[in-house]
Amino acid sequence: MSVSMRDLDPAFKGAGQKAGLEIWRIENFNPVSIPQSSYGKFFTGDSYMILKTTSLKSGALRHDIHYWLGKDTSQDEAGAAAIKTVELDAALGGRAVQYREVQGHETEKFLSYFKPCIIPQEGGAASGFKHVEAEEHKTRLFVCKGKHVVHVKEVPFGRSSLNHDDIFILDTESKIFQFNGSNSTIQERAKALEVVQYIKDTYHDGKCEIASIEDGKLMADSETGEFWGCFGGFAPLPRKTVSDDDKLANSHPPKLLCVDKGKAEPIETDSLTKELLDTNKCYILDCGLEVFAWMGRNTPLDERKSASGAADELVRGTGRPKSHIIRVIEGFETVMFRSKFDSWPQATHVTMSEDGRGKVAALLKRQGLDVKGLLKAEPVKEEPQPHIDCTGHLQVWRVNGQEKILLQPTDQSKFYNGDCYIFLYSYPGEDKEEYLIGTWIGKNSVEEERASALSLASKMVESMKFLPSQARIYEGNEPIQFHAILQSYIVFKGGLSDGYKNYIAEKEIPDDTYSEDGVALFRIQGSGPDNMQAIQVEPVASSLNSSYCYLLHSGLTLFTWSGSLTTSDDQELVERMLDLIKPDLQCKPQKEGVESEHFWDLLGGKSEYSSQKITRDVENDPHLFSCNFSEGNLKVAEIYNFSQDDLMTEDIYILDCHSEIFVWVGQQVDSKSRMQALTIGEKFLEHDFLLETLSREAPIYIVMEGSEPPFFTRFFKWESAKSAMLGNSFQRKLAIVKNGGTPLMVKPKRRTSVSYGGRSGGVPDKSQRSRSMSVSPDRVRVRGRSPAFNALAANFENPNARNLSTPPPMIRKLYPKSVTPDTTKMAPKSSAIAHLTSSFEQSSAQENLIPRSQKASSFTRKSNPETSDEEGSINSRIESLIIQEDVKEGEAEDDEGLPVYPYERINTASTDPVTDIDVTKREAYLSSAEFQEKFGMAKNEFYKLPKWKQNKLKMAVQLF
Repeated sequence: MSVSMRDLDPAFKGAGQKAGLEIWRIENFNPVSIPQSSYGKFFTGDSYMILKTTSLKSGALRHDIHYWLGKDTSQDEAGAAAIKTVELDAALGGRAVQYREVQGHETEKFLSYFKPCIIPQEGGAASGFKHVEAEEHKTRLFVCKGKHVVHVKEVPFGRSSLNHDDIFILDTESKIFQFNGSNSTIQERAKALEVVQYIKDTYHDGKCEIASIEDGKLMADSETGEFWGCFGGFAPLPRKTVSDDDKLANSHPPKLLCVDKGKAEPIETDSLTKELLDTNKCYILDCGLEVFAWMGRNTPLDERKSASGAADELVRGTGRPKSHIIRVIEGFETVMFRSKFDSWPQATHVTMSEDGRGKVAALLKRQGLDVKGLLKAEPVKEEPQPHIDCTGHLQVWRVNGQEKILLQPTDQSKFYNGDCYIFLYSYPGEDKEEYLIGTWIGKNSVEEERASALSLASKMVESMKFLPSQARIYEGNEPIQFHAILQSYIVFKGGLSDGYKNYIAEKEIPDDTYSEDGVALFRIQGSGPDNMQAIQVEPVASSLNSSYCYLLHSGLTLFTWSGSLTTSDDQELVERMLDLIKPDLQCKPQKEGVESEHFWDLLGGKSEYSSQKITRDVENDPHLFSCNFSEGNLKVAEIYNFSQDDLMTEDIYILDCHSEIFVWVGQQVDSKSRMQALTIGEKFLEHDFLLETLSREAPIYIVMEGSEPPFFTRFFKWESAKSAMLGNSFQRKLAIVKNGGTPLMVKPKRRTSVSYGGRSGGVPDKSQRSRSMSVSPDRVRVRGRSPAFNALAANFENPNARNLSTPPPMIRKLYPKSVTPDTTKMAPKSSAIAHLTSSFEQSSAQENLIPRSQKASSFTRKSNPETSDEEGSINSRIESLIIQEDVKEGEAEDDEGLPVYPYERINTASTDPVTDIDVTKREAYLSSAEFQEKFGMAKNEFYKLPKWKQNKLKMAVQLF
């Protein structure tokens, strides 16, 4: 695009350099900036330009330009606004989306900038800023339409303006009445109350009474009589007449027109494809309600102005004032525009876009204009945070047919890719215990067990009165919350379930389920000690990747392999994973390029392999959608500039972050729709409404109103009091409005912890609980030692050879609920836990949601002695382990009574070795002086190190 500096208005100097709104009014055909105090005030005789700048997660700035035309504005001023909008886009680098907004027919995106509404005032530039506050209050009647954003229009003050379908606001000097038509929805009534609050604050200084009038209740109370008295008494309402404003522009199949010298000529085609659009030309796509003007990257500014004028002429000539004109630039087309085409290639970054913006910036800079912020900002690199407390309590079940088998703590971090698993994680929330129930679906699991896992998890959620959030997770697409809960886990090949075994037998597929004695190759991945995984892959050279470290074992042979692109941090993860997989074998380190023949022999010989790191979908800017699911069909509508107030208790919403989606379910949603929440989420991924190539296996979270987890509420400015209120949307909003604009505090009681056998009993007080929140930058965690990690490591450790490592410190805090000084007090709780566990094995009938006041009640049941004993046994074993480890914490191993031998006789290369020693603790036979000489530290310091580091030091001096 060629840019002439005389075409750029000086009023646009510095525009669009930071996130927020900027508004200009057209005065004498030129844009004039208006003060922020006047934002949201529009006059019917004027035209305005509105620039919305949004800072994206990528670091880039996105621009949306709207030009708003008042109903009394002149055609010349409207034309000037349209042309100046094209100029502003040019000044911003030619990538903004431009919208034509006509008073009374604005787009929802435009209205979302000025929530709750705009109420244009009579007048224009000459009289617009005269002070009218001192004038006598004028009684006015408004009609409100809209469920997510509200279109407000002043109508004649008379009974004939009322009808049963809409909501009306009568603004009198002393009181504001909201009249709810009998056919209006609860959500529309609630949104209209936001307008009532706006009128009260704007025109009454927040000081006037508010009354709600229900259509059809006649003279039920004094306020109803007072309302009808304003209209001269009650009388039946007339039928609603369809005005021109109510007539929607007809949508029709898209028609493509090419703009040549200001005239739009139709293009005859059987199929709309992107190839029809020439980068050197401008086009119009007429879809009825929406009219798009598409501008090629190489078109000059004058041609773009000409195309804009042709689109305006098309709308005026066909008598469609309600049609929205949207102008898009090649490479930055909106989702709605792309969806009109039969085929549109996958979006790619336009390499020339930054270059084009740079040229514009250079031209502006030569003219002495400030170009700071015009170029793309550097993306802010932030480590993703799980936003979940990691000191909670985990239970894991493996799915076997239609049943689930509770895993011992030592097995909670071992998964097989042929199986499905269910986990329950309870953790401390802001003022109550929070729960997350999830399913983990292995890549090679059978379809029947996938369905069974989801069904069993849903029944668990239902039996807990829908208090927990629910997650559906596929192997390879685990969200950061899953990593944070487990911290370290292993995924083995094969499966243990009957369904998997039967499937491979029927298909005559070899059973490659992991065997400790067989050949196994593990890829080690993760970002640190509290986020690391070992994934078993095919034991062939092509499975290697230069960006990762690997662990290869066969019988008593153990290799570690470090790719050429790995870091010391990656190699440290391998050392830590050795503790979990093969803690008692001496490994043979291998580096890429200098491997031994034995290493390649175990992998079946050399072959080519990748060096590209496996990429995961990253979190994008969130989008909120309202959902309508009927007869298997899902329809969604995006809610722009969303807030917590947009979540209506009667509806279901989807929050799309690209890397995962959240399905939010309101308390007033009927039970049938509530049970379809997961299906709605799956349909959303299938349709990919934003054309962003969503993965069908992306994590899906189901979030119930009132139990929103912190990793959901972080996308909002969240007020817990609002989600804890009772009643429907209208009743809640009315209570807020009558309470002066603040929500009534209905603080829920702290919920009693619920456990399901095998992990924990009661909830310790906050003073006794380790509150190591993941969202806190200064949180303290034991490196690599989550509850799951310790349980898994314990399974591999020899209890008679604990000298290899002292126990990890702070283990008491990581198992806060397992420490029970008085076991007699725990018995009733264990009984309750056991009963609840048994209740999960039975099919539970669907129950309606209980009122929130009852949700805080404890889930206590009668005792089951057998299961209580089993639960107590597990707790006793864990407690015994804690006590045993706490005694040894920070102390040297008890080597009293061991004979002392010289180093030459106990090292692994000795020619005269001692035969009657424990080879797993050779270093213990050294004298204190020789120990200090070989290790450079005293024994008590050595035994404070983690086991993997002890082993590494022992290898260096041939004592391992």
